[in-house]
Amino acid sequence: MKKTILFGAMFLGSLAFAQKTPLLGGDSDAHGCKGSAGYTYSQIKNDCVRVFEQKIKLNEVNSDKSYTTMTAVIFSKNMKKAEIFIPDGAAKSIILTRQGKSKIWKSGSHIKESYVLTPYKKTGYQIKKDNVVIYQ
Repeated sequence: MKKTILFGAMFLGSLAFAQKTPLLGGDSDAHGCKGSAGYTYSQIKNDCVRVFEQKIKLNEVNSDKSYTTMTAVIFSKNMKKAEIFIPDGAAKSIILTRQGKSKIWKSGSHIKESYVLTPYKKTGYQIKKDNVVIYQ
């Protein structure tokens, strides 16, 4: 009888430990991107990306906080669309569309703020929000 109780207790104990516990990266979003591992969904790449690993990174300008943030820019293959990742926005990223043959990308009227991406100096870019430079 004691053996039956002992084996029963061991069995129940092993079931309790066998339940999954959340590990790093166990927080997938609707697209399967793991935020705790630094991933966010890119609409242009249609895949999970790490913003801080992208080629084009821009730093915040004139921050009134004790820290500064950065953003990244991802272009579509044909350069007609640009995706920016604004940390304080409601959306994870914002798609900008190139205006004609110019090198200016603008947000659509579907969002409250107006974002514009333009070339800056020889190899950089800057992002304006409502005509104020916020990243370069």
